[in-house]
Amino acid sequence: MAKPKFMEGPLKGNFASAYAAMDADIDVCTAYPITPQTTVVEKLSELIGEEEFIERQHVEYVRMESEHSVGAGLVGASYGGARTFTATAGQGLLYMTEMVHWMTGARLPPVVAIQTRGITGPGWNIWADYGDILSLRDSGIMIQFIASHQEIYDSIIQGYNITEHPDVMLPLFPAYGGFVLSHTAKPVKRIPWEDAQKFVRPKTPEWPHVWVDGERPIMSNALIMPQNFYTEFRIKIHEAQMNALPVIKNTMAEFEKSFGRGYGNGLVVPYKCEDAEVLLIGYGGNALQAEDAVDKAREQGYKAGALRLRTYRPFPQEDLLHYIKKIPYVAVMERALAFGSPTGGAVSTDIMAICQRDPEARNANIVPFIGGLGGRDVFLDEQIDQIKILYELKEKGEVPDRKYKMWDTFWTGLITGDKKMAIENEEYFGDI
Repeated sequence: MAKPKFMEGPLKGNFASAYAAMDADIDVCTAYPITPQTTVVEKLSELIGEEEFIERQHVEYVRMESEHSVGAGLVGASYGGARTFTATAGQGLLYMTEMVHWMTGARLPPVVAIQTRGITGPGWNIWADYGDILSLRDSGIMIQFIASHQEIYDSIIQGYNITEHPDVMLPLFPAYGGFVLSHTAKPVKRIPWEDAQKFVRPKTPEWPHVWVDGERPIMSNALIMPQNFYTEFRIKIHEAQMNALPVIKNTMAEFEKSFGRGYGNGLVVPYKCEDAEVLLIGYGGNALQAEDAVDKAREQGYKAGALRLRTYRPFPQEDLLHYIKKIPYVAVMERALAFGSPTGGAVSTDIMAICQRDPEARNANIVPFIGGLGGRDVFLDEQIDQIKILYELKEKGEVPDRKYKMWDTFWTGLITGDKKMAIENEEYFGDI
């Protein structure tokens, strides 16, 4: 067998996605380009022709005419029992949305990597923003937020053990910041082929509930009348999400035992939470940076901790409450908007909801922070300031006023004052 060209070293995040898909032994990749996803499917088109991979596996690489067709191709291949993969972002994900609902309704197990970006229309934006993936939070897909290059690779390898588990059978969409991770390079260690195949769930010729076989015809997507089983089918998707919680935990534990790398329990990743008095909860790269903010704040006498939300759907209610009940002063750092929601963000609204249902967490102080929209930088000092705001709340019993606080939510890095005036003078904002 040909010697692998790359096993360890600097690798762009999108290339990590491509290598992981190949090392997970996918059968089918459907592809259509959109920034900042394009280099994932470009790299896959190269890898399937390299000697290392040709000698051991065959991948059907299908170029499609749109993201909707990409999703339809995944559905068709997955119906036939194939292990499928693709990647998309932003408007591409929105265009694929009809097929995303088909994947969950048919209980199919693709893995779809998302290079998160701002939603276009208007204005046009292609930088890191989680509005695209969070717009599908109620579609039935499993969603994970990825924070590092190595984690991109590892999460896709783990993904098929989760999606193809017989108690789950739902698609997984691991999401990571466009350009922040997709186009930058950091050290990544691949898993040798033989070891990867020992870890990844063995393939089956078909799924237990759906197949394509001329000798055994079945009907799919029949019309369901109101008094028939539509509600029950929807409940089964929700049940599968709940089943996925222990599957994700067990998969992470097995991965860490096999390869020595882990990301919390697969659902949340705590950092210095044991003795913390205030807590930063976040997701993606900003949550990883929050660990540095915690270290700097502790040097200044603020005993803070950080908790990274790694799995968003299914929502890890018990794992979040475990920390919130011990540390009741909490900042939730959002990188997407849920327009008109009580907090302006989906994650903080969900966290407030689970706290209200738990008597021990009902009085927790949850402070939403929104920042980094459209790829705007969130600086370390701004996260340290979030910690200081929590301490003011803890000591004075009320959330302090700031010039960037509106509707009880803090808007981190908001353009204000002289800078805002300078931009308005250049007519960037028009009549807003």
